[in-house]
Amino acid sequence: MAGVAAEYFLEAIVIKPIRLRGKIKNGIAEVKALLPHPMETGARVDSEGALVPAHYIEEVVCQRNGEMVLRAEWGASVSKDPYFSFKLHNSTVGDKITISWTDNLGDTATGDITLA
Repeated sequence: MAGVAAEYFLEAIVIKPIRLRGKIKNGIAEVKALLPHPMETGARVDSEGALVPAHYIEEVVCQRNGEMVLRAEWGASVSKDPYFSFKLHNSTVGDKITISWTDNLGDTATGDITLA
């Protein structure tokens, strides 16, 4: 692949875990997540002038106890290692919150917490 920085294909294989925190107060859960990801737009060039290929999260899905409560479609304009937070009403202690993402290369990551 001429003109494309090969080392970025190797970096894309490394998937770091989603970091999650959650707390519940008066039936409202506040969930905070850090989604480690390079989030490359495909428009940047490296120091040698080679195009860095696009690599970004396309879909984020949040579930509570296995039921989808939020789905977001993202694109290349989201920054590297995005921070994501939201509140869920009608939550209880013991609810399992799961967040997963899928990127444009088919890579995925998932993280979960149990509200305490």
